[in-house]
Amino acid sequence: MKKKAANKRGCFKTLLLLGLAACAALWLGGVIFFNLDSNLVALSVRDSKSPLLIQSRRHVWKTATEITAAEISQGLIERHVEQGMRWSTLKVRREGGTAAKIAHKILGAEIHVITFAPEDFEFMTSYEKQPKFAVTTAARRMAADNLWFSITANFRDPKGKPLGWVWHEGVQVNPAFPEWSGCFFVKGSRPYFGPKSLLDDVPGPIEEGTQGYPSVMKNHTTFSYVSLKPDQFFDGSKISYRSLAGMKKDGTIVFVVSGDGGVMNVAEVTEIARKLEVQHATLLDGGRALQYSIRTEDGPWHFAALNTVLNFKHRWFEQQLSPVFIGVRRRAPNIIRVPLSQ
Repeated sequence: MKKKAANKRGCFKTLLLLGLAACAALWLGGVIFFNLDSNLVALSVRDSKSPLLIQSRRHVWKTATEITAAEISQGLIERHVEQGMRWSTLKVRREGGTAAKIAHKILGAEIHVITFAPEDFEFMTSYEKQPKFAVTTAARRMAADNLWFSITANFRDPKGKPLGWVWHEGVQVNPAFPEWSGCFFVKGSRPYFGPKSLLDDVPGPIEEGTQGYPSVMKNHTTFSYVSLKPDQFFDGSKISYRSLAGMKKDGTIVFVVSGDGGVMNVAEVTEIARKLEVQHATLLDGGRALQYSIRTEDGPWHFAALNTVLNFKHRWFEQQLSPVFIGVRRRAPNIIRVPLSQ
């Protein structure tokens, strides 16, 4: 009898260990392929009516409207810096009941701010040339074009074709989408982000560019529809993964993007950009499609809101790929030719 009892206990322990190992494997797979930890935080606050809270250096939490520019600057945690490039993180949270409190406590939430100096970096559209506009990922574009940063650009239709004009190497390679109000473009080798009216403000032909949607700011002034009519033209009040690209008065390019769990509405991401002294800004594609890659000294770092690897057919888990990305690459050094001495 004792031997049988010992055997039963041994079988139970084995089954328990196998069950724990299976759960660990499922969790790891969920994290790797579906960004599970981030999406658990996102799901816990998706119906919250509370505003986003941002942490300053002194661990004081304030809303995007209450926090000052100095406090946001103090709250930025440096992740990577090199000449002309800086990647920083803001810790954020949102009240949403017990589930949100537990998710934030265990998993946390963050927003990333990446800045580039145009003197050191060049900007371009990046996409598969053969076949043209085949859907792809930020990681693949980074590797193919030797980029320091790549991010989802504009929206796509159900078949994967980009919505809105796309320019590359001085040639328009995709037609315009009339309703889109924002844009990224390069003129005179300088990048610009903001409303379409900037195209007329800056002389010269377009060298690179994509349409964006919606534009949210010009001359440090947030457009009224961002807060007054956020759902009339776009899902502005929805708490989701967001991606904003803008520029400061000195030309510095600023990306404000959701990181793990750092979901926002349009007014919140716009207000953060305004506090970071962004002059003009537009949103890029976000939601489940958001993905970007950053090059660091330790190797590339990749973010994807959802699955970009597995070809699932279910709409909740389907593969999120995009046709066009904005790419940032370090400028080649100027080579000064010195005449050989006679």
